[in-house]
Amino acid sequence: MAPSHAVRCCQRGLSWIPVVFINLVVGWSYYAYVLELCIYTIPDIAEQVIYLLIFHMIFAMFLWSYWKTIVSRPVNPSKEFCLPKPEKEQYEKEERVEVQQEILKRVARDLPIYTCTGSGAIRYCDHCQLIKPDRCHHCSSCDQCVLKMDHHCPWVNNCVGFSNYKFFVLFLGYSSLYCLFITATVLQYFIKFWTNQLPDTHAKFHVLFLFFVASMFFISVMSLFIYHLWLVGKNRTTIEAFRSPVFRGGTDKNGFTLGFSKNVAEVFGDEKKLWFLPIYTSQGDGYTFPTRLVTTDCEQQTLYHQHISKCSTDGETNGRLVGSDGVHSEEQKEDAAVSHL
Repeated sequence: MAPSHAVRCCQRGLSWIPVVFINLVVGWSYYAYVLELCIYTIPDIAEQVIYLLIFHMIFAMFLWSYWKTIVSRPVNPSKEFCLPKPEKEQYEKEERVEVQQEILKRVARDLPIYTCTGSGAIRYCDHCQLIKPDRCHHCSSCDQCVLKMDHHCPWVNNCVGFSNYKFFVLFLGYSSLYCLFITATVLQYFIKFWTNQLPDTHAKFHVLFLFFVASMFFISVMSLFIYHLWLVGKNRTTIEAFRSPVFRGGTDKNGFTLGFSKNVAEVFGDEKKLWFLPIYTSQGDGYTFPTRLVTTDCEQQTLYHQHISKCSTDGETNGRLVGSDGVHSEEQKEDAAVSHL
């Protein structure tokens, strides 16, 4: 027990290395831009003031969104999704998979669970011992199930999911803007240093290196930002982009698509004036999600009316239900792959 605990502590410590690296790069970029470029290199006072004002506004939004992405830890699914004590004891004692599935089916009838595994089984996490809500996956790095999990990001040492996806998208956007602004304003002085039009001082290294670092980060972060904007427009997670969710009628990559404007509102909310602020405005509760119509039957209608208070459908009908056959163990294998996306 002690060695495993020590290993786990070491893993947690090492997982913060990428975050420390990013903070060191950002700290150096602040020093290089503010002191070495604006204070020591730019001779025009008016240009200095304008650059510094715009830089600090972008820098503040970048840091705010980055910090919110880190500190918004994943929320554990509610006790509603845990097996009641009698069913849990019966499930643990039972060795036959088909009987275990029957137990899960009985409990799932009272839950707003409408997706299933590829073989049609109830999505159950043996590690957390709970029936997974729609779009929920287990992250081995965070050691818990994450609501509407998108992926585990080592650069923030956190899972990106329902609780912080908006912050993560804003973090990518402000990171891109931060790098673009630095690249654009440093360019003329990069050229002057390169062509020996400015004195060869200690600022030369910082300015030259700042241009290369900012431009390289801009290309990589901007491409990721564009990808996640596409995901927002489609109302998909990174996991769902690689593996379509499975409904009773089969896989449907557009199962959660509600139309572009409603897809955006799912992440950023209805208040457009708050879209660009790292303030939580995402819609829903993380457990139930409005979907486009897949199939409809009496049992679905009963479930729908039972949980309509939780689902913000905006006039759209939800038609979802889990399958009843198959082995849920494949979900554990899929989640193991998901954690490394």
